[in-house]
Amino acid sequence: MKTLSALKASKAIIFECVSGSRAYGLATATSDTDVRGVFILPKEQYYSMDYVGQINNETNDIVYYELKKFMELLAKNNPNIMEMLNVPEDCVRYKHPLFDKLKSEFFLSQLCKDTFANYAFTQIKKARGLNKKIMNPVEKERKSVLDFCYVRVEKDSFPLTTFLKDRAWNAKDLGLARITHMKDCFNLFHYSDHGYQGVARDGANDVCLSSIPKGEKPVALLYFNKDGYSSYCKKYKEYWTWVAKRNEERYKNNVANEKNYDAKNMMHTFRLLHMAKEIGLEGKIHVRRPDRNFLLKIKNAEFEYDDLVARAEGLKDALESIYENSGLKTAPNREEVNALLASLRSEFYKN
Repeated sequence: MKTLSALKASKAIIFECVSGSRAYGLATATSDTDVRGVFILPKEQYYSMDYVGQINNETNDIVYYELKKFMELLAKNNPNIMEMLNVPEDCVRYKHPLFDKLKSEFFLSQLCKDTFANYAFTQIKKARGLNKKIMNPVEKERKSVLDFCYVRVEKDSFPLTTFLKDRAWNAKDLGLARITHMKDCFNLFHYSDHGYQGVARDGANDVCLSSIPKGEKPVALLYFNKDGYSSYCKKYKEYWTWVAKRNEERYKNNVANEKNYDAKNMMHTFRLLHMAKEIGLEGKIHVRRPDRNFLLKIKNAEFEYDDLVARAEGLKDALESIYENSGLKTAPNREEVNALLASLRSEFYKN
């Protein structure tokens, strides 16, 4: 049982719910429907070498966790997993009686201060990442090794492309030879009857060397900014991978609002921080958000980025004193969690 279709056909699922924006009460017309669930592997598979901890679709919109992995994440107070014990009733699609034994208060602890807040600040980093990509787009036409080569002639230096254009030379008619003790620097030779390899082959990520006839004199010194080229290649790949995978409607909305950050990421930052605060003050997880209007204003980019970051920092700092006086246990009792896990699995197999 390793696929969603096989899981659905089995009787292994003990819980299934709608999660994400629809559970939070933050869904809009374009929101996806996220589904989360818990299953218990058949006994023969659990005891074999074929343990499966998670089954999901390609986009992770649908994810089911095996009971062991689910409880491991609960014991760590993972925000997404803790929410599953507290989703509104109208989001629950199926619940086996055994699942009722997994009580939220059994797992809630001071770990939530860090897990919820740290997850919140990863959303800020994502928002910053979008800001960086919007403000620094990378041209679709990819630069080559030649664009990172520079030539020194006497006291002046020029981009190799300029050097070639001024002389009406072709890069394929050039030859390079290393210069001892000078990293990424080469003697540059122009065409001879001997024939050279050129500066770089098509699609190559480095310059290429030629066999230089004895007595041949270089026409210039060439420097290849190899580190700069490597950095560019990484940036190019990251940018165009992001373009291919980004949600176009969400991206256009962010650009149209002229805030240049991912408003949805920032909304989730505050959702998580507010949830952390509520856990510390009330000992409860409110999945359906009472602060819906405020969060949707963030999603609509009605605030300035720097103001939101400052506000988030203030909320995170306030969590310290809130949790010191919360009365929450330091962490879930691992022995008790283990005992509950064993009990649930045994009862499921028995019945």
